[in-house]
Amino acid sequence: MSLKVESLPEGGIFFFRVLAENEYGVGLQAKTIEPIKISEKPQPPGKVSVVDVSRSTVSLKWEKPIHDGGSRVSHYEVEMAPKDSDTWSLCASVKSLETTVASLLQGEEYQFRVVAVNDKGKSDPRQLSHSVVAKDLTIEPSIRPKASTYSVQVGYDLKIEVPIAGHPKPTITWTKDEDSKYDFRVIARNAAGAVSKPSDTTGSIMAKDEVETPKCETDPIYNQTIVINAGETFTLEASVEGKPIPTAQWFKGSFEVENTARAEIKNTDCKAILVVKDAIRVDGGQYTLVLTNVAGTKTVPFSVKVLDRPGPSEGPLTISNVTEEKCSLSWLPPRHDGGASISHYVIQKRETSRLTTRLNVLSTSSSTKLVIKDANKEDSGKYSVTATSSIGTVTEEIIVIILDKPGPPTGPVKIEEVSCNYVVLSWEPPEYTGGCQINNYIVEKRDTTTTNWQIVSATIARTTIKVSKLKTGVEYQFRVCAENRYGKSSPIVSPAVIAQYPFSVPAAPGTPITTAATKDNMVVEWKPPSNNGGSPILGYHLERKEKNKPRFKTTDLEEGIEYEFRVYAENIAGVSPASKVSDGTVARDPCDPPGTPEAIEITRNHVTLQWTKPQYDGGSLITGYLIERKKYPDTRWMKKPVYDLRVKASHLREGCEYEYRVFAENAAGLSKPSTPCPLTKAEDPQFLPSPPAKPKIIDSTKNTVTLSWNKPLFDVTMNFFLLL
Repeated sequence: MSLKVESLPEGGIFFFRVLAENEYGVGLQAKTIEPIKISEKPQPPGKVSVVDVSRSTVSLKWEKPIHDGGSRVSHYEVEMAPKDSDTWSLCASVKSLETTVASLLQGEEYQFRVVAVNDKGKSDPRQLSHSVVAKDLTIEPSIRPKASTYSVQVGYDLKIEVPIAGHPKPTITWTKDEDSKYDFRVIARNAAGAVSKPSDTTGSIMAKDEVETPKCETDPIYNQTIVINAGETFTLEASVEGKPIPTAQWFKGSFEVENTARAEIKNTDCKAILVVKDAIRVDGGQYTLVLTNVAGTKTVPFSVKVLDRPGPSEGPLTISNVTEEKCSLSWLPPRHDGGASISHYVIQKRETSRLTTRLNVLSTSSSTKLVIKDANKEDSGKYSVTATSSIGTVTEEIIVIILDKPGPPTGPVKIEEVSCNYVVLSWEPPEYTGGCQINNYIVEKRDTTTTNWQIVSATIARTTIKVSKLKTGVEYQFRVCAENRYGKSSPIVSPAVIAQYPFSVPAAPGTPITTAATKDNMVVEWKPPSNNGGSPILGYHLERKEKNKPRFKTTDLEEGIEYEFRVYAENIAGVSPASKVSDGTVARDPCDPPGTPEAIEITRNHVTLQWTKPQYDGGSLITGYLIERKKYPDTRWMKKPVYDLRVKASHLREGCEYEYRVFAENAAGLSKPSTPCPLTKAEDPQFLPSPPAKPKIIDSTKNTVTLSWNKPLFDVTMNFFLLL
């Protein structure tokens, strides 16, 4: 079976899958393993032209096709045929836009054509507009100067440009007449016009001025070493005097500096100037200006230091620990560090089968060409072309864009939102787009229990997607690829994520506290969790167990058994961890509160209280009491355990009012508090003591009586008076 899919965009890359369906449902899918690119064969190349001809070769060049058919042109095929023949033969297959066809027969006339090839096939051919005869071109050299005489002012530059022609390219030589010397002789002539024989010659004579040894002056800055960075320009200059005008020569070390494009000598009659452009490390060192005339010689030293990139590392390059995956390299540091410390080293490699580097420069008399083989994205950027001759330098910049599949999207893949059945993902565009626009992104998913990736969408235009129809509780992983017209990038993979509510279970509640207990029931309280997990608390689970049993259970309380409690909180995401276990509480009725405490003795710094025991002890022996004191108007109660029905409260502050209450305690715990006593003021009593008790005569005489009695209830310092 087959199906024709129409209206697909040219250059697009697609996957296809087919599913069968019957009355019971849809079957498993069958899908294409590799992506299918929508493209066609390219259009013919552009204009074909001849670059050069010899007796055995023809050099051709041509332009790229206007349209590549939606798929990159892989190479070009060059075909040739004898003139007036329809039998074409392949003579070259190249990736570049030029080639040289060799092994031609001298004197034969040939026609040529070029075909572009992509993965869909070959284009129609583009033929050279005329045939070419294989022979050496010979054009007699000719020189056509624009003028025969050139004048220039002293101290200025002279540029003479002379057009030349000829093939092969003629060799150019410039020459200049040597300094002339003269011979003189004398001939006598009288008024009648008679002329004598010439005298003997004077010999060769050269005209010259009076002599003076060379002199020069330099700026004080040249007394120290001149330090510059590589790529900068430095100038050495000196004022020159002498008769005759001295000849100025510049030396670096023991070698004379020649006038080049970078080292320009601008000597005049009164100045000696050396300008070095785009300085490099070897330009540093000792320079010497030598001034010479017939009267003598003068030398002037200059010192220059150029901070440049380091020299090559010292060999040998030693290879050790070689395995099929790696090896160890070692070398010595460079002899010259360029004036600064070495920061790092760059290692390069190439296969031994590759005879040339990837980047090659081909130059002719009329053009220069940079050929980049197997171009990759690192080759993109700005290139500078510099043409240099003895009379100057020119530079142009060229932007190169390498068209390729994009780099991976910029990670990480962010999990923006998670729910029980969907996940929202986001990412950043690739740093490297392949030199063209990103068409779309491909998002895939997989269950982490399998290795099979499933396409979620292959047409995502934005850098975010909501992936729906996920199974709750299943852990997923996602990966994202970028795609342009030249292919699909490598993927970036997200961290694993579980499809679940975007909440976590709550933190554990506070430790339960038993606030009341009887033999049949207990009141347990606790604080809510410090963190609800992002979702409201739906409820709590309370568990209890007998203190000495290992398991929690829910049964009716049994009188006399001590119980412990723990509690769980629950929200939409689940149940929290258990709280800490509460203190044990015995299932027993509490006792009644004691009687109201009564102040039976009051002073400025203490008070004595007494109370009655509870009417009902709850079925368990009273083990003690807890008395609480509160200073008015404070709200904080101070506690003190006692084991009797009376207590002396000390350390009171004179003049302050206090309130007291009492709790009774048995095996079930504390009772409710008693009714507080009235406010009691800490002060000494302001009333008479109570009467002594039980006076008794213990002895008597006729004049005396001996008495005894008990002291008053309030034991204060007092005097006693005997009343008869």
